[in-house]
Amino acid sequence: MKHFFLASLIAGALSLPAFAADYTIIAPANPGGGWDQTARSIQQVMQQEGLAGNVQVQNVPGAGGTIGLAQFASQSAGNPNALIVGGYVMVGAILTNKAPVTLKDVTPIARLTGEYEAIVVPASSPFQTIGDLIAALKKDPGSVSWGGGSAGGTDHIAVGQIAKAAGVDPTKINYIAFSGGGEALAAILGSQVSAGISGYGEFESQVKSGTLRLLAVTSEERLEGVDAPTLKEAGLDVVVQNWRMIAAAPGLTDEQKAAVSADIEKLVKSAGWQETLKTKGWQDTYLAGAAFDEQLAKDIAATETTLKDIGLVK
Repeated sequence: MKHFFLASLIAGALSLPAFAADYTIIAPANPGGGWDQTARSIQQVMQQEGLAGNVQVQNVPGAGGTIGLAQFASQSAGNPNALIVGGYVMVGAILTNKAPVTLKDVTPIARLTGEYEAIVVPASSPFQTIGDLIAALKKDPGSVSWGGGSAGGTDHIAVGQIAKAAGVDPTKINYIAFSGGGEALAAILGSQVSAGISGYGEFESQVKSGTLRLLAVTSEERLEGVDAPTLKEAGLDVVVQNWRMIAAAPGLTDEQKAAVSADIEKLVKSAGWQETLKTKGWQDTYLAGAAFDEQLAKDIAATETTLKDIGLVK
């Protein structure tokens, strides 16, 4: 009887669902930005889909995400319930800020989303095509001013790669960094710069209304529903994606990393996440495991080369 009772208890325990993990996600930026939106979208979907019991988001802004990254690496070691959102901008910030903590000091789990860059000019611009813009760049690099986000960020890196692919010395580019998307957009619309560069979503409404002309995008292939050639079509071997990722704490066991990876895979395959991607206009660029580790290493190496070419990193 005692053995039967014990067996019944074990069987009952095995039939119960496993308790969903609780997570704390660091968004290494101010509320409202892309990393914050990503963290809060993960929070919402994980709780809705029952992938986590409780998810908290903490904002630790500053220095392109490197302040949050340093705090996360030092305070969360060995904690399987701690996550941090990051992305391509962080790769550049680590290099330009000479950050003591890098992505090697955490446990990258997966690339989640991505957005490709768009090159635009005001409707009144004499540049009708990307070929016209590149011809002017080749003739006199300093005469073509580019308006985009922070120095060393994705926009700046893309312009550096465009110049190099066009045979122009990247140190000669005339790049004007703006602290916010609104400031950059106003400068582009006001013809204060020759061209603008940012994620396509930043310009979509102005492109559709006809106040901006879209010259090219930095994707591998043409974007669905977007009437613009890729840079590759224009003869420039440049593909740039501003991706966002999620990483776990350093010092996890293989079992802990596998458990986190499984939860993230369930997240990205969930109906709630797919709906979030549509609502936000984010590209699903999920990549995990060894494939992501390999791609991350390539992106870090390419970014370092570009920032050295531009002259921002020695």
